[in-house]
Amino acid sequence: MSHVLNVALIQTSLVWESPKINRRLLNDKINTIPTGVDLIVLPEMFTSGFTMNPELVAETMTGETIVWLMKLAKEKDAAIMGSLVISENNNFYNRMVCVEPSGVITTYDKRHTFTLAGEHKVYTAGTEKVIFNYKGWKICPLVCYDLRFPVWARNVENYDLLIYVANWPKVRIKAWDALLQARAIENMTYCIGVNRVGLDGNNHEYSGHSVVYDVLGNRMDNLSENEAATAIVVLEKESLTKYREKLNFLNDRDSFSLEV
Repeated sequence: MSHVLNVALIQTSLVWESPKINRRLLNDKINTIPTGVDLIVLPEMFTSGFTMNPELVAETMTGETIVWLMKLAKEKDAAIMGSLVISENNNFYNRMVCVEPSGVITTYDKRHTFTLAGEHKVYTAGTEKVIFNYKGWKICPLVCYDLRFPVWARNVENYDLLIYVANWPKVRIKAWDALLQARAIENMTYCIGVNRVGLDGNNHEYSGHSVVYDVLGNRMDNLSENEAATAIVVLEKESLTKYREKLNFLNDRDSFSLEV
């Protein structure tokens, strides 16, 4: 168990529907991260941008990107996570993967497909909420549009860290800012959001606003908007436990069942 988790957020532009180029560019960014980082977080669809042409970029769980992530995670001695387009059983998924240095891979398929862009027409929605343990930290991975649905993120599992990866456009960035902070406060958890910057192939603009909040909703990072940059934050389990025990807000949460 690690009482401290060092997390690197990579806020970057993405080359449209070009997995090979994006892997090369991200490889360079990841290799600049100093030793001692435990977890590296990439944006949603980090090999392609938010494409509705999955057949052009889809890979399998034994494809080039997963192999690359496994090699890089081992070399950096850090887990790496982000989402990419995966083809499986004749379906396409917007799948979050977390590849650990040991080779263990955790996956989460985006539950709330973005109907405004027609994501539900080409991608199969996930049905399972995932909580996984890494270095003694219980982590809940979610993807972009999931952020608008607080019931799906509700902390009934006593997880320690909530992570969203996204391609969240500049035009609606105020919602991203407000909802990430709310998720941290209402769930008494660290909350990380990693968003991209730049223009995509549909000329949508992204301004980043990647961020880390503590359990009280205080911002912990120093990332600037509109700029490609990497930030490293230090999460402390003792601080999380102290506020949960002092305030006891999670003890008063409502009981409910969720139909999927």
